[in-house]
Amino acid sequence: MILLTWLLWVPPERMYRALPHWPEELSVQQLSQLLVATPVAATGQELCYNSSGATIPCIGSGQDGDTLAGEPWVSPRFSDLGDGTVRDEMTGLIWLKATSCSGNITWQAALDFCNGLASGSCGLTDGSAAGDWRMPNRNELLSLQALAYANPVVPNSVGDGQWTEGDPFTGIQNYVYWTSTTATYGPQYAWVVDFGNGGIGGFDKTQPLTVWPVRY
Repeated sequence: MILLTWLLWVPPERMYRALPHWPEELSVQQLSQLLVATPVAATGQELCYNSSGATIPCIGSGQDGDTLAGEPWVSPRFSDLGDGTVRDEMTGLIWLKATSCSGNITWQAALDFCNGLASGSCGLTDGSAAGDWRMPNRNELLSLQALAYANPVVPNSVGDGQWTEGDPFTGIQNYVYWTSTTATYGPQYAWVVDFGNGGIGGFDKTQPLTVWPVRY
């Protein structure tokens, strides 16, 4: 006889929506509710606009601000851990608080910078060692954006307003940041994420840009 033990972690928000009251035993149907794929996060946009850019009522427009589709944000959205790092409570990712510490460097130099980042530099006192940090991929970097805002498209710690200096990050630039994701349409380019307007694009890997390191 073989005994199998499963360790299952489910996000608390999804747990409560599926099972407001925890039963003594889980049925197959209840278990399936917990194991459904995590939906895409909401963009944070709550206003609607016409083709001229004027604000209009959202009800019935079918726009993002009307449907509010996606996983609702948690609150607080970010937690300043007090050691030079910030945890995104939506994704669990740990981000460097000093967002522009790398300066403007090429893509390869940015990869090397992230891989070599350790406690004692860029305001870090977290005990991290070289190899703990890395350059975020395109999806990870995009996950920081709140498209209700511009210049920059980043929310504050609580998640109910726009970022301001130190809440919780420092030095966010209204420009593009490197990602670790190569643009396969032209491998000499890498995807970048624009924190001024929320856009993405491909930049030549020899261009000097900033990188925003991340770790688990």
